[in-house]
Amino acid sequence: MMKNNSLQFFYRTNFINCLFSVIIFLVMFSSCTISKQSQYFRKLSKDTTLINTVLNNYESTIIKGDRLSIIVSSLNTQEDLIFNGTSPSSIASNNTATTSTGGYLVQEDGTIQLHRIGKIKVEGLTRRALVLQLEKKLEDYTKDPLVQVNYVNHKVTVIGEVGKPIVYNMPEEQISIIDLLVQSGDATQNANRTDIMIIREEGKNRNVKHINLEDNSIFTSPWYFVKPNDIVLVNTDEKKYLDTEKRNRIQNNISLTASIVSLALIILSRIVK
Repeated sequence: MMKNNSLQFFYRTNFINCLFSVIIFLVMFSSCTISKQSQYFRKLSKDTTLINTVLNNYESTIIKGDRLSIIVSSLNTQEDLIFNGTSPSSIASNNTATTSTGGYLVQEDGTIQLHRIGKIKVEGLTRRALVLQLEKKLEDYTKDPLVQVNYVNHKVTVIGEVGKPIVYNMPEEQISIIDLLVQSGDATQNANRTDIMIIREEGKNRNVKHINLEDNSIFTSPWYFVKPNDIVLVNTDEKKYLDTEKRNRIQNNISLTASIVSLALIILSRIVK
């Protein structure tokens, strides 16, 4: 009789243990509420046409302190190697035009110095204007020259709720905020896409703009394109973050409680035996 009672108790204990585990699972499942996901261009209607969108046709002018990458390509490859080598002014210790980053540094007088050509005034020119000027000057030294000019020291910083915070090197005048976010690993699940902060340096001032990437009006905003030295901060969705943290704490506490209760029931069943 005693043996049968012990066996019944054991079965009963196992049943209670399994029942408790099922209850814990259901509680944990119910606590996993699905948060509303933030989406790009949520307000954009299907099959629509956006008008007056901002165009990627901005051309900046070269200023002192810019570092330029100048690549020459022509039918005379030997001459190309000369032009694509080190800037002559880098030889002078007091007037270094290139560093480990490469490129031609625009000097205080607004000039750079190229092989064969010598000093050339570049301050105030656009990259396109400089290309045309260089190609014309190089015709005396090489055949059918083609020139490519890019910025070396233009950059933009991305921080906050992104997959990979970066300092992005920008060889051209600007980059769209979407392309930039892709480069930084995209916004995370906790990112607030309705509140992206852009800090822009203009002269002695720093202008701050908050943009909403769920609203299609971004396509008509001059802030759609990020410019050199901009800082992009992807803010955290505080509510979503707190909800996630709360849900994680509840799940951890329930898991810990379930483990303790299960262990207690196992010990109790062994004692009863």
